[in-house]
This record gives sequence, C-alpha cells and structure tokens, in this order.
Amino acid sequence: MYAIFADGGRQYKVEEGQELELDYRDVPPGEQLTFDKVLAVSADDGLTLGQPTVAGACITAEVVGPALGDKVYVQKFTRRKNFRRRTGHRQIYTKVRIKQIAAGQGRETSSPSEIASTPAPAEA
Repeated sequence: MYAIFADGGRQYKVEEGQELELDYRDVPPGEQLTFDKVLAVSADDGLTLGQPTVAGACITAEVVGPALGDKVYVQKFTRRKNFRRRTGHRQIYTKVRIKQIAAGQGRETSSPSEIASTPAPAEA
C-alpha cells in the first residue's frame, strides 16, 4: 500500500514504515504529524484518486528528529582583482517515519490504463 501526499509545495510517494526528509518543522522527536492533503491511495483493491484530494484519507507520521542536508558551496570570484569568497550552506530538514496510511473515499480505478483513458474535466 502506498500513498501520494502534498506538503510544502512538493509531492511525496510513501509507504508505511518509510523514512523521509521534509521541510524543517520545530517539532520535538516522538511527536505525531498528520497529513490530510492525500492525492492518491493505492491499496489491494485498487487505486483511489482524489479530486483534488481523497476525502477522509490521512497519513500519520512520527518525527524521528532534525537532519542536515548535503553541504552546498557558493563561490564568488572577480578576475584580476584577487577576490575570492567561498561560503557553504546546509539545509535543515525534519526526518519522519510513516506510521499509518488511512484510505478515504475517492474515485476508484482498477488499472493505470483506465486513468490514462479518462477524459479531463471541461474548463469552466
């Protein structure tokens, strides 16, 4: 079973027990987070798509703790002036572990080909 949810302007595909890094939140380790912007849920009975979100679906995650991203170096350079600057930056993330994916009510589909053949809604 997997789910796709939106958080912080990005979409994540997750399974139960998976760990992932999200944008930093000032939340202590062990705290529970709930994500309710679930875009799709795939279970044994098929794929449930939201329009735009799956009603009643939520993802529960436990905060593992803060994490540091890779170091990114930025360099400034001016030719013939002996001017060189090198600075680094490490982004702080919040590491979470997915505990539970609760499916809700949405549009049931049985196969990916059915999703591709479904016409797009008309523009208003």
